[in-house]
Amino acid sequence: MSWLGAVPAWCWWLIALVLVTGGQQCRVVIADGAAADARAETAKSDKALADYRLEVAERDRRAAAQARTEEQRRQAMADKEGESARQQLELAQGRAADAESSAAGLRGEIARLRAGHRATCDTIATQQRQAGTSAVMVLGGLLEDADRMAGDLATALERSRIAGLACEAVVDHMKAP
Repeated sequence: MSWLGAVPAWCWWLIALVLVTGGQQCRVVIADGAAADARAETAKSDKALADYRLEVAERDRRAAAQARTEEQRRQAMADKEGESARQQLELAQGRAADAESSAAGLRGEIARLRAGHRATCDTIATQQRQAGTSAVMVLGGLLEDADRMAGDLATALERSRIAGLACEAVVDHMKAP
């Protein structure tokens, strides 16, 4: 027999058990090292993710604040232009009222001239009076109608011009950085 036979069987079992336990212990130590590395990597990734989320939140906050500021600037500019347009409209309405007052005076003068024309034409021959009266009446009526139309058109044109200029000013300010 050889020296292997001199070693009792239980020693062989003990040696096998020590070898298996040692191998398992090595595996556990290696696995613990890998787990520690994984935990460290996870912690590092979690920190990077938290930093990224913080950065994105800060960027979003700044962008929202900038958007609010820009919207407030644009609204203030639009309000200012609207107020300016309202003031111009009030001024134009005042001028239109003055023009209407003057036109009413002119219409009164035309009516007075018509009445005077009728009175002086009573002495002239019937045929001449009819031709003269109809011409004065027609011209006076046309003048009144033209004056009234001109006033209405001037008022509408002034309102349209003021609204267009206010709109252009708002758009120009919106385009400006």
